[in-house]
Amino acid sequence: MAAGVSLAGCERTVVVDPAQDAQNPKCADIMLRMPDEIAGEKSRTTSSQGTKAWGDPNIAVVRCGVTPPGPTTDQCVSVSNVDWISKASEEEDTWVFTSYGRTPAVEVLVNRKAESGNNVLAAISPALTAIKPEAKCVGAEDLDS
Repeated sequence: MAAGVSLAGCERTVVVDPAQDAQNPKCADIMLRMPDEIAGEKSRTTSSQGTKAWGDPNIAVVRCGVTPPGPTTDQCVSVSNVDWISKASEEEDTWVFTSYGRTPAVEVLVNRKAESGNNVLAAISPALTAIKPEAKCVGAEDLDS
């Protein structure tokens, strides 16, 4: 799985590799705004700055400070005015969502057997609104012909 995170572990502290830009002061602002619970699952202690996890076993893990994605043809969804690039992980049970158009970027790993990506993004997206968007996702309907 990306980022060296295990969504299935039952250890007390969730071991999460920090993102490259995890020490960005804006990550601290984002992380302080993260919810204490998602879908009734409480947040857990993580091993690295700029990270957060919920549930035991984990339903979701967040890493702030990942490399912002560039233009892509991957699916993009907008939740609470925050755009997210959506990809299936190499691990079949995990969806990877990366915020688009905001720096620092945030990565969310969702255990899709345990929780809906929509529910997780709905809970997390408000924390990112403190960072003004620099770009937004566009679809074919947004392009001039």
